[in-house]
Amino acid sequence: MLFNSIDFAFFLPIVFLLYWFVANKNLKFQNVLLVVVSYFFYGWWDWRFLSLIIFSSFVDYFVGIRLSKQSIQKKRKYLLLISIFVNIGFLGFFKYFNFFADSFADAFSLFGQPIDPTRLNIVLPVGISFYTFQTLSYSIDVFKKKIKPTKDFVAFFAYVSFFPQLVAGPIERASNLLPQFFQKRTFSYNKAIDGIRQILWGLFKKIVIADNCAEYTNLIFNNYTEYSGSTFVLGAVFFAFQIYGDFSGYSDIAIGTARLFGFNLMQNFAFPYFSRDIAEFWRRWHISLSTWFRDYVYIPLGGNRSGTWTMIRNIFIIFTVSGFWHGANWTFVIWGALNAIYILPLMLLNKNRLNLNIVAKGKLLPSIKEFSSIILTFTLITFSWIFFRAENVSTGIYYISKIFSDSLFNYPELIPKKIILLILIFLIVEWLQRDKKFALQIDSIKIPKIVRRSIYYSLIFLIFYFGETKQEFIYFQF
Repeated sequence: MLFNSIDFAFFLPIVFLLYWFVANKNLKFQNVLLVVVSYFFYGWWDWRFLSLIIFSSFVDYFVGIRLSKQSIQKKRKYLLLISIFVNIGFLGFFKYFNFFADSFADAFSLFGQPIDPTRLNIVLPVGISFYTFQTLSYSIDVFKKKIKPTKDFVAFFAYVSFFPQLVAGPIERASNLLPQFFQKRTFSYNKAIDGIRQILWGLFKKIVIADNCAEYTNLIFNNYTEYSGSTFVLGAVFFAFQIYGDFSGYSDIAIGTARLFGFNLMQNFAFPYFSRDIAEFWRRWHISLSTWFRDYVYIPLGGNRSGTWTMIRNIFIIFTVSGFWHGANWTFVIWGALNAIYILPLMLLNKNRLNLNIVAKGKLLPSIKEFSSIILTFTLITFSWIFFRAENVSTGIYYISKIFSDSLFNYPELIPKKIILLILIFLIVEWLQRDKKFALQIDSIKIPKIVRRSIYYSLIFLIFYFGETKQEFIYFQF
C-alpha cells in the first residue's frame, strides 16, 4: 500500500479511529491491532510474502529468548548465526540470486566459455532490505547484551512489522522503538497535529517535487542518446531532487504517521543538501542506514582504530556494501565506491567531523566559503547519483562522457521552468527551517494562524494539483 494512494487515505483514518476509540483502554489490544493492520498494510501488495516477515520475526524472537538463557559463548554465537543466516539468506536469495547468476556467466564469457545462467522469476518482496536489517539488529544487540530480549511476542512482532516504517524505514533500533510498545500511550493533540504537518510536508516532497522531477529525469535518462551534455546536467540535478524528495518524503510520512499513534521514530534526513562536506552529508542522509552500517559493520571491523590501511579497507567495505544493499547492479557498487573515494581524504586528514553544527546557524545567508562548500558537495553527490540512476554501467559512463563533451556548452533542449521554480521555493523553505526536525515544523506561537493556514492550504492545493503525476516510491522495492 503506497502512502500517496487513495487506499492509504482510507486506511489511515480507519486505523486511527480503531486505535484511539476502540483499543485505547488496553495496551495489549493496541499492540495486537498494530500487528494486524501492519500485516494487512504489507499484504495489500502481495499477501504471499507475509510468510517471510512472520518467519523472520519468529526466528529472531526465539533467538533472543535463547540468547538470554545461554551463557556459553560458543553456543551464543551459533544462535546469532542462525539469525544472520535466515535474514541474510532471505535477502540474498530474493534480491541477489539472478545478479550472481548473471555475473558468474559473464565471468566465464570473458575466458571464451559462454554458459547459460540459471535465472529464476523472482519477485523482490517490498521492504525486505529494511525489515531484515531492523530485526537483525535486535539479535545482534541481544547477543552483545546491549538490550534484554522481550518475552512479549506481540510487542516484538509489532516492532518488526510496524506499518509506518515497515516498507522503507527509518530502520529502527529495538532500543528506541521496542520499549515504546510497553508504554501506555495517550492521545496528544499537539503531537497529532505535528504528525499531520510532517505527513503534509512529506506528501509535498513526494508528489510535487519528486514526481515532477521524475518525469524529466525519466525522459532524459531513457533517451540519453538524444540530448546534449547541458541537458544531461539538468537530468542529474532533477534526479538528485527526485530521490531526495521521494525518499525523505517517505520518511516524513512514516515519522508523522507514527506520531499519530503516539510513537517517536528517529529522524532519517536532516537537510543533507546543505552539507559542507561529504562526511556531513552522510551524517544527514538516510541516517538510520548510515548509523546501522557504522555500528554493525564499520566499528566491528575495527573502524579507524587499527591503522590507516585498515581504516581505508573498512571505508570501502561499508560504502560498497551499502551500494550493494541498494540494488543488485554494479551501478550501485560504483556509486558506493565513489562515495568512499569522496570521504577518504577527510578521514585521512582527520577532518571528517569539522562540520557538526548547523550551517550558517543564526544567520540568514551562508558565508561565501560555506556556500562554495555546499555547491561542491552537492556537485559531487549529484555526479555519483548518475550511476545510481543509470540502467547499467555502460549507460552511466556514456552519460558522464556526454557531460564532459563540447555539448555541455549547448543550450539545453529541456528547461522546465515550472519545476525549477518549485525546486527553488522548496530549497528556500528548507533553508529557512534547517534548524528544525522537518521543514513544516512551525512554532504556533510565533507564526500567526492566518499565515500557518495559508501555508497548509497552499501545500494541499499543490499536492492535489500535481497529484496526477503519481509515481511509485523509489525505495518501495529495495
